[in-house]
Amino acid sequence: MPRNGHLQWAVKYAPGRLEAVGFKKGKKLTASLETTGAPAEIVMTPYKTTMLADGKDAIVVNLSIIDREGREVPDASNMIRFKITSPGRIIGVGNGDPSSHEPDQCTDGAWQRSAFNGKCQVILQSDMTPGTFHFEASSPGLWSGSTDIITVSPQSEASVTIDKKYLLTGEAALPRTATKMIGADISHLPELESKGIRFSDSNTVKDAITILKDHGFNYVRLRIFQDPSRDFGYSPGKGFCDLEHTLQMAKRVKQAGMKLLLDFHYSDYWADPGKQWKPAAWRGQDMELLKKSLYDYTFQVMSALKQQGTTPDMVQVGNEINHGIVWPEGSISHPDSLAQLLQAGIAAVKAVDPGVIIMLHVALGGQQEETVFFFENMIKRQVPFDVIGLSYYPKWHGTLDDLRDNMNDLVSRYHKDIIVVEYSAKKEEVNKLVFELPDGKGKGSCIWEPLNTWEAVFDKDGKANHFMTLYDEISKKYKP
Repeated sequence: MPRNGHLQWAVKYAPGRLEAVGFKKGKKLTASLETTGAPAEIVMTPYKTTMLADGKDAIVVNLSIIDREGREVPDASNMIRFKITSPGRIIGVGNGDPSSHEPDQCTDGAWQRSAFNGKCQVILQSDMTPGTFHFEASSPGLWSGSTDIITVSPQSEASVTIDKKYLLTGEAALPRTATKMIGADISHLPELESKGIRFSDSNTVKDAITILKDHGFNYVRLRIFQDPSRDFGYSPGKGFCDLEHTLQMAKRVKQAGMKLLLDFHYSDYWADPGKQWKPAAWRGQDMELLKKSLYDYTFQVMSALKQQGTTPDMVQVGNEINHGIVWPEGSISHPDSLAQLLQAGIAAVKAVDPGVIIMLHVALGGQQEETVFFFENMIKRQVPFDVIGLSYYPKWHGTLDDLRDNMNDLVSRYHKDIIVVEYSAKKEEVNKLVFELPDGKGKGSCIWEPLNTWEAVFDKDGKANHFMTLYDEISKKYKP
């Protein structure tokens, strides 16, 4: 008879936290272990996405395999194939296994390597051609991971070509200091309400904005598109996040006694590092007219908000702009024209209200080298701003240590206020890191779409959940 064969075990296993309970001499013993499901997705973390087209610049890309709940699968050993387009090349792959003698393989332009402990690593290098290349990692049965890398011509020094029409003077040129923020981007709210969703807290139905304020939030972030109602826009035929919807939301925000951060996308569609598509109304314009169009549109939006008594407290001139805005003229490949477009937008904001705080927002929570590359180029070209905004999603932007190190370096270099203006996971950790930055430069955070996305603070029925209660403690500790 096998040892302990007389015992009857009934262990119900499900991915998550596995707990075991036992007794010895009447004393209860417990143990727990975080478990994961089957591999489902390849997550790619590039340590920069802008490279010099000098034939030497290289980047490290870390890959990990996660399950459907976003947990790393520590025993995953899937074979991963890597594919890259010109003007980039793969110069090395590895999986961190010191005992592995598996040779690097490259067949039909695709390298491959098996993961070790759920991870592997790739080194990419640029060639001498400016442009964009696509890098992808795939494995049968898994969602692929991919990223686009922009390669730019090396420049020995900036060509400062400020258009005097957009030069800040007097009160508008004075630097501004941000106040503390515990914010939420809830631009989806009108769309959710149009579908019949109502929000509640402790079984009491309330405006979602009021519920957020009750739990310590003091800022709302709203995104705005140039013409989202177009067929290829953000909200075809409905126009959510256009000026009209933004005016309505701004009234609700201010009536709730909260501050407003306005996020210009300068597109009819989503604007982020992978796409900064020019609004259809601006296509075919030369650089001078494009600057004027951007200025006029920004001025129009700001004036409409001011006229109804809802002037934004802070403005982002572009969303996740480390690869630029309104491509191709505003691409980071053309830093001089990018700087001029940003200057035009900032000048329009300041023309309406010189006291508005200006943020430049990049999607580079843990990518220190690229963050510095972007801000050095904009500062050299005299782009005025007050706040550095960072996105931080662990899937793409590195570890918490990467985020901490990047923010500390930025404070040391530029002495600017910093806000993690997009995040979702690791709520307590992110807020601790940013609020505890040196010299009081960490001004807080803004969670992205917490009404219904990722680690939402409401469940699918609109009821406030346990994530919401975290902000009672966060706001109590950091007192925005």
